[in-house]
Amino acid sequence: MPKISKAKILILATDGFEQSELEVPRAKLKEAGALVHVVAPKQRKDKKEIRGWKEKDWGNGVPVDRELADASEGFYDALVLPGGQMNPDTLRGIPEAMELIKAFVSSGKPVAAVCHAPWLLIEANAIRGRKATSYKTMKTDLVNAGADWRDEAVIADQGLITSRNPGDLDTFVAKIIEEVEEGKHDRAELAA
Repeated sequence: MPKISKAKILILATDGFEQSELEVPRAKLKEAGALVHVVAPKQRKDKKEIRGWKEKDWGNGVPVDRELADASEGFYDALVLPGGQMNPDTLRGIPEAMELIKAFVSSGKPVAAVCHAPWLLIEANAIRGRKATSYKTMKTDLVNAGADWRDEAVIADQGLITSRNPGDLDTFVAKIIEEVEEGKHDRAELAA
């Protein structure tokens, strides 16, 4: 059970993440003392950042700390998955990204997904039988995947943390910190 000030957090994202859903958790977790790495699939050689989506257009670039190929679940204490529509949809089609997410799920370490990022939990077969929330248009996807969907700001079910949208980010980050300090959860049977 690491204190958040000693924790190492991996944020997995690619182009098209919802700007605030990456930047706010990254900033607040760093403020709390955690080491936070933004990890992304390999980018072009001349590009060392990923671009967010802000409202109706491309947002700011965010530096990538590590490429996906160089990241492992064993180094980190928790995984954060920002939403946006493009980001999780792209990541769920990348086998290495899904392998990393499944490794976190199997480990029992906290996995936090906001907005559309629960698509990644569906793809990882991690949501069936769990309470969860998401962006409102994702409700049917989660219910069809076997989740007990609820319209709440944040839900934690055995260290799987889900949240609805950017308006819930303060509550989302507070729950991430709480779950990291609580430690691992016994949910190995979820990852397939």
